[in-house]
Amino acid sequence: MNKDNTAGSLSLVQHEILVGSLLGDGTLRKQGTRINALLEVNHSFKYREYVDWKHNNFQEYVLTPPKARRGKGPRVAYRFTTQSIPVFTSYYNWFYKNREKRVPKDLKLSPISLAVWFMDDGTKIRSAFYLNTQEFTMQEQKFLQRLLLDEFGIESTLNRDKKYWRIRISTESTKKMLQIVKPYILPCFRYKLGYDPVTTDPKGEALLI
Repeated sequence: MNKDNTAGSLSLVQHEILVGSLLGDGTLRKQGTRINALLEVNHSFKYREYVDWKHNNFQEYVLTPPKARRGKGPRVAYRFTTQSIPVFTSYYNWFYKNREKRVPKDLKLSPISLAVWFMDDGTKIRSAFYLNTQEFTMQEQKFLQRLLLDEFGIESTLNRDKKYWRIRISTESTKKMLQIVKPYILPCFRYKLGYDPVTTDPKGEALLI
């Protein structure tokens, strides 16, 4: 998909955020018999700062602000949906096949896309970053590995997670990825970088509390 900033399309930043979201927890769907798709953003209530940030970036397409919703269990979600409009339908057609999320073959990543993807579905275990790509096929995950290598010089392997696989960033490339995504990571997710979101600042220096 070629991305420009013409009328009727997303801005470049919106495009980059949406790409990262769709690689992670973001969902595009069509309701009932509607021909156009909407974007749903749904995260745990403890990450409401992140949902509000996404809402601020897409608020021109949203009629109702984010709201908390309690599920069947103890989890409380914080979510919003956009209007069902053609601009999201184009991304739906790009990312979905037979109503299942797929990785587009012409996908490109940016530092913002990578950071959003990491905030959505990334984690740090010991000295390595992981991207939870279990919903994608093996072929799609290998394609994402090539993207990370070609566009950022980030090396990775596929790591077995029970019966599924996910992307493990090499220890050496974790340092490189950290430098790429750190400027865009919200405070509520700084723990994923290896330091506490309350007691440290973005540079990892101790703060007085």
